[in-house]
Amino acid sequence: MRKILIVGAGQSGLQLALGLQSRGYEITLMSNRTADEIRSGRVLSTQCMFHTALQHERDLQLGFWESQAPRIEGVGVSVAAPDSTRAVDWVGTLDGYAQSVDQRVKMAGWMETFAQRGGQLVIHGAAVSDLDFFSRTYDLVLVSAGKGELVSMFGRDASRSPYDAPQRALAVAYVHGLGPRPEHPEYDAVRCNLVPGVGELFVMPTLTTSGRADILFWEGIPGGPLDVFQGVKDPAEHLSLTLELMERFTPWEYARATKVELTDANGTLSGRYAPTVRNPIGRLPGGGLVLGVADVVVANDPITGQGSNSASKCAASYLDSIVSHGDQPFDEAWMGSAFDRYWDTARHVTKWTNAMLGVPPEHVLNLIGAAGQLPPVADRFANGFDDPADFENFFYEPAKTNAFLAEAAGAA
Repeated sequence: MRKILIVGAGQSGLQLALGLQSRGYEITLMSNRTADEIRSGRVLSTQCMFHTALQHERDLQLGFWESQAPRIEGVGVSVAAPDSTRAVDWVGTLDGYAQSVDQRVKMAGWMETFAQRGGQLVIHGAAVSDLDFFSRTYDLVLVSAGKGELVSMFGRDASRSPYDAPQRALAVAYVHGLGPRPEHPEYDAVRCNLVPGVGELFVMPTLTTSGRADILFWEGIPGGPLDVFQGVKDPAEHLSLTLELMERFTPWEYARATKVELTDANGTLSGRYAPTVRNPIGRLPGGGLVLGVADVVVANDPITGQGSNSASKCAASYLDSIVSHGDQPFDEAWMGSAFDRYWDTARHVTKWTNAMLGVPPEHVLNLIGAAGQLPPVADRFANGFDDPADFENFFYEPAKTNAFLAEAAGAA
């Protein structure tokens, strides 16, 4: 029985651990926190998982909360005009629904499941020196902890990382009491509100520790009017700032947020990081090799909502690569090929996300505007969140965008 160590108990590490466990591998999972500490701690993310990523969970019988979490049936886009009205407003329909489950709920539940199924769970923060020792006793060591000392083992790939500084200041609040969007009160959608030159507000329904909730998520251009959350420790002050900015820049969203309250005292989060692609193989002082997973090696800005989706897709790809490798050694060549297989999917996410962080060119503005009159355009854009590779066909090049819009207008 092959022995594998996974360091980090997030979406990718846990999904991979549970998947390998179900295939008969002897898995050790290291986490720096217990399930109870995760469940009662601060919110971790703004996860919205689309159909393909959810299907990876279903394939492993891990969709424990699917019947409880709100079904997200659309992706809506609004663009603010200079007078804070909406210059653009539409919603596209998803082919398969999306869902968001607070990672405090999911990671704690999955961690307990892993232990109940006989997995070895080690509660300990790992250092490089620890991995130096473990690499000699395991067939494979995977690093899935996206922050801290361990990430420094994986060098930045400058050819795939156009930004060397954070492109957005991030601020998250989980709330109860948000009213329905009046344009579609009968179904849930993720709403993307674009404020040109300022930033973005994302609103998404979720399942949290206290039931149904909504996430209010500001992405502010650094140094701009949304970049005001650094140093804010008081959750009530964080929510108050969130709402003040909504009233100023997205009054149509503020109108349904006048009665919101935080889900819990740990329901806020703020920070920033530079989107980075890293070299996938880490070298330990003693000569051992470790393979980076998900955010460790491909960390995109959350502006396109791809973090948990990419983590799920990475875990599914690595699972296939490990199982199909049989009893052969997990050497440097295999590690490189396993990452390349994942990168074939991830590169589309990175390209799209980095494009959305910049000032949109005229043909993209035309595309977003046309979606308000042409439902097939709105639907295709919405489904790109599930399959970002499709943006190659209609998003980046003006000629392809214009051909797609002409075709959609002719069919309308």
